[in-house]
Amino acid sequence: MQNRIVSTRNDEKIILFISSYPPRECGIATYSQDLIRALNNKFSSSLTLQVCALESNGITYDYPEEVRYTLKTSIAGDYEKLAEKINQDRNIQIVLIQHEFGFFHKQEEAFQQFLNLLSKPVVIVFHTVLPHPDEKLKSKITAIAASCESIIVMTHNSAGILTTDYGLPGKKITMIAHGTHLVPHLGKKFLKQKYGLNGKKVLSTFGLLSSGKSIETTIDALPAIVSKNPETVFLILGKTHPEVVKSEGEQYREMLEQKVRQYALQDHVRFVNEYLALPDLLEYLQLTDIYLFTSSDPNQAVSGTFVYAMSCACPIISTPIPHARELLTDETGMIIDFRNSQQLAAGVIRWLNDEPLRRNISINTLQKIVSSAWENAAVAHAMLFESIAGDNIALTYNPPAINLDHMKHMTTDAGIIQFSKINQPDICSGYTLDDNARALVAMCMNYKLTGDEENLDYIRRYLDFIRRCLQPDGTFINYINKDNEITAQNQTVNLDDANGRAVWALGYLVSLSVVLPAEIVSDAKTLLDQSLRSMNLVHSTRAMAFAIKGLYYYQSVVRSDEDFALFETFANRLVQMYRHESNETWAWFEGYLTYANSILPEAMLYAWMMTGNKVYKDIAISSLNFLLSQTFNENGIEVISNKNWLQKGAVPGHSGEQPIDVAYTIMTLSKFYEVFMDEGYREKMETAFNWFMGNNRLHHIIYNPCTGGCYDGLEETHVNLNQGAESTVSYLMARLTMEKYLDRGNPVRTHYRKRVALTALQRKPVFASGEKLLTDSLLS
Repeated sequence: MQNRIVSTRNDEKIILFISSYPPRECGIATYSQDLIRALNNKFSSSLTLQVCALESNGITYDYPEEVRYTLKTSIAGDYEKLAEKINQDRNIQIVLIQHEFGFFHKQEEAFQQFLNLLSKPVVIVFHTVLPHPDEKLKSKITAIAASCESIIVMTHNSAGILTTDYGLPGKKITMIAHGTHLVPHLGKKFLKQKYGLNGKKVLSTFGLLSSGKSIETTIDALPAIVSKNPETVFLILGKTHPEVVKSEGEQYREMLEQKVRQYALQDHVRFVNEYLALPDLLEYLQLTDIYLFTSSDPNQAVSGTFVYAMSCACPIISTPIPHARELLTDETGMIIDFRNSQQLAAGVIRWLNDEPLRRNISINTLQKIVSSAWENAAVAHAMLFESIAGDNIALTYNPPAINLDHMKHMTTDAGIIQFSKINQPDICSGYTLDDNARALVAMCMNYKLTGDEENLDYIRRYLDFIRRCLQPDGTFINYINKDNEITAQNQTVNLDDANGRAVWALGYLVSLSVVLPAEIVSDAKTLLDQSLRSMNLVHSTRAMAFAIKGLYYYQSVVRSDEDFALFETFANRLVQMYRHESNETWAWFEGYLTYANSILPEAMLYAWMMTGNKVYKDIAISSLNFLLSQTFNENGIEVISNKNWLQKGAVPGHSGEQPIDVAYTIMTLSKFYEVFMDEGYREKMETAFNWFMGNNRLHHIIYNPCTGGCYDGLEETHVNLNQGAESTVSYLMARLTMEKYLDRGNPVRTHYRKRVALTALQRKPVFASGEKLLTDSLLS
């Protein structure tokens, strides 16, 4: 046992992983590294992750810095020494052990003694769970389980075996699916061209080669497949398992190569004899038309190769290992008998000749597996750690870097496209004023933050789209198709809300006249002045609220009594609506809660800030408090379901949660916090933002850090995988809003923010005594 010298802080909350670890070439080593990376990405501010690397056969490695210890698994005395080191480190909160029978088979008693000696809570991850154990095996597993605080398995089948065959208590077992990688879905055509596979139908399998993979099952099926589909190529990705090389050399690979020659399949089989880097592996899987999993081990509990293929949307034909039986249905794949080349050939031929079926299976597969993303696995592990450690661990989510990639990917020269299929823009869905107004706000926010000149090109595109939507009478249409034509939908849908959002976007842009180029500000001002001519006819609740927000920003730099009168008209209409509908238990403007609810109390706050009228302030606070009481609970935030709007007196639903509502809530809470400096608003802001990070009802990420997009909604049992304009731009507005609070522990920056707000206040015209109220709140 070796101890590497690594400096640690006295306040670190260390989770120690005991596992094989790269550069050792081993599936569990890769698994542990992927999990640790995901945990660090999400929780490095609250957890420190260290590793004790397992070594065997006298081989040692040059490890990365997170490896603090090594354990020679064949040396009995090293187990006791390691336990002593762990017990002496007061910062270690939990020991997590990746268990595979082969790791400890030479020193099973020493391993059990090690578990008994540890004074720290132990979590053990069983990678293999064998059914129908004999008494000896059952006794070993029972003893291991008794020494642990918690057990993790990766399938429901494994959990069932542990409770039924081993008699372990179910409350001690947590099922956390094997993690998978989010991928950008670059497109098969592009990737096939990159790897010299143009025009080919690609079958693939991957992993460290051994006879248990039964790859000969596929090679024996290939003559029949190639006779029907001569463009077929089978990729065998991966080198021979190092342990197999030690015991038998390359006999298995050589046998496979002989079969290829025997069947004259040299043009149809490619061996990629490498331990592939992850990006290369994921590209190979993304270009695959059908993935083949032919393991001959009926007790293989879980397969990382299997789920990685699913995460790349591969249609899968698999032998019936427990993991496959749990994940594959007729809609997500096909199960064949062990070593049955005839069934495999029939399945491949059917799928290769039915592209629509293959495409549907691909989408269903991705939907089935997305919940197992490493980011979700990290959330599940962290929640388990928190429950075990109690007050010793308080989880804090790391905010991801601001990423505009998907927003830009969704944007053409005409504007931002409305919908996407997964993360690919769906140009057939056309464009909307709603999305382009929000996109204009988000890009202006980013430009204000970064001064990135590239943002200006996108700002001009979104502004030009708003210009195309403006009609001669000063109103806006909302829908334009992919051919830049106004659609009939504009005649059948109420467009007031879209008009209100346009006023918000234009007003916000004009308010940034200090930082934006003069010609952009001038264009926006011209459009806004034209649109305000007809806005007094608007009575839609949210349209008026968005217009109030836009007029507030506009009035901060452009003085106009006429516009101020319109501002007050809208504010007073909202007051009348509130007085008509509200009562002791329902402090709201309507008899129902629908979408974008938080814009209403926010509009009332702007009204008070502009006028000093205390009525507006009281309604702003009471209506926001009511909304928060309906949307925040023990799960964090659960916004109003778009499946059934919340009627007065009804109970909130729990599905159809939209990113746009969470984002608007964050923006509203931010404004209330800036004005009143109430820490409760800031805390709820963080809670709401963590909804995107995975702190939600399903504990699934909503923001996709791989693409920079945002999933379109949190449904009852899953996320909507599409990453359209509304959700992606909404997330970005939320993330940009949160940026100014990330350094909240720095008093210099806090003072700077208050001074910036005060400077902006002093620039805007004074219409009423409310100015002093706002000044006092900002300097308090």
